[in-house]
Amino acid sequence: MPALVPPHGSPVLKPLDVPPEQLSSERARARTLPVLRVSSREKGDLIMLGMGGFTPLEGFMGRADWQGVCDRMHTASGIFWPIPITLSTDAAAAEAIAVGTEVALADPDGGELLAILRVSEKYRIEKRHECLQVFRTDDEAHPGVRMVMQQGEVNLAGPVRVLSDGGFRARYGALFMTPAQTRAEFERLGWSRVAAFQTRNPMHRSHEYLAKVAIETCDGVLVHSLLGNLKAGDIPADVRTRAIGLLIERYFVPGTVVQAGYPLDMRYAGPREALLHAVFRQNHGCAYQILGRDHAGVGSYYGPFDAHRIFDEVPAGALQIRPMKMDVTFWCYRCGGMASARTCPHGDHDRLQVSGTQLRKWLENDEHVPEEFSRREVLEVLREHYAGLARA
Repeated sequence: MPALVPPHGSPVLKPLDVPPEQLSSERARARTLPVLRVSSREKGDLIMLGMGGFTPLEGFMGRADWQGVCDRMHTASGIFWPIPITLSTDAAAAEAIAVGTEVALADPDGGELLAILRVSEKYRIEKRHECLQVFRTDDEAHPGVRMVMQQGEVNLAGPVRVLSDGGFRARYGALFMTPAQTRAEFERLGWSRVAAFQTRNPMHRSHEYLAKVAIETCDGVLVHSLLGNLKAGDIPADVRTRAIGLLIERYFVPGTVVQAGYPLDMRYAGPREALLHAVFRQNHGCAYQILGRDHAGVGSYYGPFDAHRIFDEVPAGALQIRPMKMDVTFWCYRCGGMASARTCPHGDHDRLQVSGTQLRKWLENDEHVPEEFSRREVLEVLREHYAGLARA
């Protein structure tokens, strides 16, 4: 059987979680260390480092890596990487932490100790420079920009030893899959050509169409849902994944789709985030990344196909995973089915194209949503969610 695509920048996965036989002693040692509480975004990055999703990184980036990633999309050692993976704190806390010492990193909510960081460097960054490079804007109305501008003044770099999955497995069970687990599942299914479908939303008919187009040319599709934090108004992960599960069960051939989730918060970095998604999907064993309209975008900060074009800027050999670029998809009443701008010759008046804002309005007001836009089973899950919000 052909092999799966190799991990990014390494012949093997490099998970940074502490082996089970060392967990008890390492957790006890962590309790003796100074404690630094991380942000929600940093927690997601930590869990990804622990599970090997950010292979080949060994921890949080130092200044040279930060600069290289911002300006040239590669680390100081030449590894392709599109978005800085950093840890910050305020100046007073940083002053109390000496280079060469260890600190325990704690959950932003419950205080659980998530990891041990050995501090190799302390440095300040130009936050607006990072925002302009990564997000293409320094407008603080952009949720990703706001996240960077609100972080501490000093970054702490160094290798990490991860002690916990942050409660993701307890909450999501088998849906929370590490790269080693997705690779094992693909091999069990006999897959080698796997396409990744990114989603932070429920899958409607257009998303279903994109996944099925990929299945026509690949062995199968990984529907990979974001499990971390979103902006206000987005559908929570437990609701979204339940709706996706029903869609897969009732409208896909068995053995063609694996549904899984990953622990990151959305950065809404558009094209750069599409590249980050490709990096960790390659680590999960995917050879292709499906790219639809406005991948990882927000508002009007990015063009609808900027995430397609940025893959043309990646140096040859820097990534093994390849983009699967898809046009805008919709239901065409004259074609009598799903189509794209490349296959449908008809005009906008024949096409059913629903914005997220319009869909939320319909659901909030319990109004009719065309079944040509979304499967009935998906709409039932979403209506139940919105009814609960109305009662709260």
